[in-house]
Amino acid sequence: MLKEARSKLTDCFISLLMPYSLQMLNTYGNTFFTWLGPVPVITIMNPYLIKEVCNRVFDFPKTHPFPLLALITDGLANSDGDKWAKHRKIINPAFYFEKIKNMIPTFYKSCNDVVCEWEKLVSSNGSSCEVDVWPWIVNMTGDVISRTAFGSSYKEGQRIFILQMELADLITQALGKNYIPGYRHFPTKNNRRINTIVREIQGILTGIISNRKKARDAGEAPSGDLLDLLLESNSGQTKGNGLTTKEIMEECKLFYFAGQETTSVLVAWTMVLLSQHQDWQARAREELMQVFGNNKPDLEGINQLKVMPMIMYEVLRLYPPLIEMNRAVHKKIKLGDLTLPGGVQVNMPILLIQRDTKIWGDDATEFKPERFKDGISKATKSQVCFLPFGWGPRLCIGQNYALLEAKMAMTLILQRFSFELSPSYVHLPHRVITIHPQFGVPLILHKL
Repeated sequence: MLKEARSKLTDCFISLLMPYSLQMLNTYGNTFFTWLGPVPVITIMNPYLIKEVCNRVFDFPKTHPFPLLALITDGLANSDGDKWAKHRKIINPAFYFEKIKNMIPTFYKSCNDVVCEWEKLVSSNGSSCEVDVWPWIVNMTGDVISRTAFGSSYKEGQRIFILQMELADLITQALGKNYIPGYRHFPTKNNRRINTIVREIQGILTGIISNRKKARDAGEAPSGDLLDLLLESNSGQTKGNGLTTKEIMEECKLFYFAGQETTSVLVAWTMVLLSQHQDWQARAREELMQVFGNNKPDLEGINQLKVMPMIMYEVLRLYPPLIEMNRAVHKKIKLGDLTLPGGVQVNMPILLIQRDTKIWGDDATEFKPERFKDGISKATKSQVCFLPFGWGPRLCIGQNYALLEAKMAMTLILQRFSFELSPSYVHLPHRVITIHPQFGVPLILHKL
């Protein structure tokens, strides 16, 4: 079904990513039952049931249907039970808003570097130029996470970023094939490359972490990057309650992957949608000019913006980074009117929920940022149906980080350029764990 949808280049966005789930929804309604190989899966779209699943984190733990995904990161996002509670408690302080706001100068530097390069490209072509902004955005967010996570070890951080991108691509290819237990241990070309990448990332991270620990022990002043904040939170634990070096390494891999991926897809789809909706692009720019003029954006100004958050929430609703969440059921359990036996999975298809006309109205598939003018709770009537960062106790720890970085990037871009889709743009979202634009994002940039 995926192959057929992609060969027709259908306009139906969901068909390009979840054709089977869409057909099941249209045939059986918003609670349906399918198989994932030998595993029975119950798909739910009722906001009350979703709220219950998200709140009962110990009754509905994360599922691990594909061991390969743990190679990208086996950190907080994949842990459960007591391990999850312990990791969350230790890592949380590193993502307090007070800490993240100190990263604003780093966000500015990396984003400004890219925008200056675009200015050079456009100037060399008069006042307008076609640029595929996607690779630039990916490098920009990789640059930001390399600096904010590892500070002085920034160059090694960049190497991790390149390796993790390749790893995600190889793993996505593997997941597209029939799942044969144990197949990842066969010495195929892809599997050998995956193992080489995993070893290299572990080697780089072990070196960075041990050097940083030595510097801390020698009394060197902390640098305030994410690794420092993590080591600081960890050192405050009583002996035996902290994270091991391997666990710290997995959390660093998670910073990398989640921090870079979420922001790059958010900025890319924001640029696509603002190219298609010039009225909203103009509104966002008008507000930015009132707040900043042509001055350097700062935290106080970013916090005053009203139009930008509306746009970003609507982009996250239509193009959520993750298109579904899965949870396991290990023992017989009640969920609303359902009785679920142990061994099933619960699937929450974020993409379908966030475009459901019964929840969002007849204009659910349209780009209408005004629905968020009074914030998320008013837009959703306090229902649990806006899930780009998850919900409940497992809400994504890096949400503020990703949104702040994306706002900085879009502010700098809108201050310097207006933009529209290039005639060569092909709208084909595809899944590489998050939703990527398969053929890039070629735009015509006009210097202001």
